[in-house]
Amino acid sequence: MTVIAFIIGILLMVVGLAVSIALHELGHLAPAKLFGVRVGQYMIGFGPTLWSRRRGETEYGIKAIPLGGYISMAGMYPPSPKGSGDGRAGGGFFATMVQDARASNDETIAGDEDRVFYKLPVYQRIIIMLGGPVMNLLLAIVLFAIVFSGFGVATATTTVSSVSQCVIPASENRTTCRASDPEAPAAAAGLKPGDTIVSIDGTAVSSFDQASAIIQRSPNTQLTFVVERDGQPVTLQVTPMLAQRAVTNAQGVAEHNADGTVKTENVGFVGIGPTSEMQRQPILAGPQAALQNVAQVGGLIWQMPVKVYETAVTVVTGGERSADSPMSIVGAGVLAGEVASADVPVSNRIAGFLSLLASLNIALFVFNLVPLLPLDGGHVAVALWDGVKRAWARLFRRPPPKPVDATRLVPVTFVVVVALIVMGGVLILADLVNPVSLLGH
Repeated sequence: MTVIAFIIGILLMVVGLAVSIALHELGHLAPAKLFGVRVGQYMIGFGPTLWSRRRGETEYGIKAIPLGGYISMAGMYPPSPKGSGDGRAGGGFFATMVQDARASNDETIAGDEDRVFYKLPVYQRIIIMLGGPVMNLLLAIVLFAIVFSGFGVATATTTVSSVSQCVIPASENRTTCRASDPEAPAAAAGLKPGDTIVSIDGTAVSSFDQASAIIQRSPNTQLTFVVERDGQPVTLQVTPMLAQRAVTNAQGVAEHNADGTVKTENVGFVGIGPTSEMQRQPILAGPQAALQNVAQVGGLIWQMPVKVYETAVTVVTGGERSADSPMSIVGAGVLAGEVASADVPVSNRIAGFLSLLASLNIALFVFNLVPLLPLDGGHVAVALWDGVKRAWARLFRRPPPKPVDATRLVPVTFVVVVALIVMGGVLILADLVNPVSLLGH
């Protein structure tokens, strides 16, 4: 592993994350200005300001910690109710937080009460809040399209790259043969690396998946292989043996039983591995991959607390961490470093990095849609509730209701923020002491 390349990969991930955040906030900024909302700040990152410049009424800047960003819009919430008091005398911790949130919001309203967020029609508020996540989705679609249609996808071919000398049970965690292991059928039949499979039992095969399917459903059945070797056809008789194989999911990750053991199945096995080559995909393959990724990440988001707990257990016990466990930006940086320093062609490394960055943007898209403040989905939920109240009033010919005062949800927001900080801390610790690695443990 080249240290310099590894560091470059991490730095590229930091830059990629900063660009993703900048586009996310731009997705909020553009419609906000289009609908006339006064925007005081557009900031990338948190903490001390490294650089800023004011253009018109908006200050644009970069802060020291590139783990997020924000725009400051006037009047995110309605002004404080009259006679609400300062909330600090005997009001309790959460009451003080509510009043502080209202006071900060009131400062953004002062001077121009017509250009505020909370007075916009419901659909405009939803467009503004969805603008950020949608930008992440669009970026992911573009990146996946570049990877799939520009660089291509590593695809198993019908050319044999390796021939196993023996059959090792899937339940045994080893890679070397023992004297007691049976000889692999492919080796016994004379298959060699470099052979290209042309047909099996008279059925022409054009992909390794086709060949694998025939082999797996034909245990203990002699098959006639026609392979091309050094430009000449060679006929071999191969009898797949019945063997255990680990069951994998769509991502190629081994599935486990309830007791933690690897789930296996009995299939025909001959002991060959395919060569891979990059094959460009149709232009729609990238967007399709992005949408599939959205569905997968969406399923994981709702399991996040459980997944984080399981990850924390591996940190304490030293157990093996699941390949599909959640990770922090630290973990993403490690993977980017591994991709950049991998012993593969540069084009493969670029494609791998772009895929990783695209997946990160899918995670940002899905995560920000969770309907909890302070996430964008929480603001969308507030706007929808306001719309429901107004529609209900119109339906029954009642006076328009007051705007929804989301500052009342500050205590809930506080709990969500604390939970996010705790989960983020656990994942960062796990990524430091027990990281998910492309190279395996």
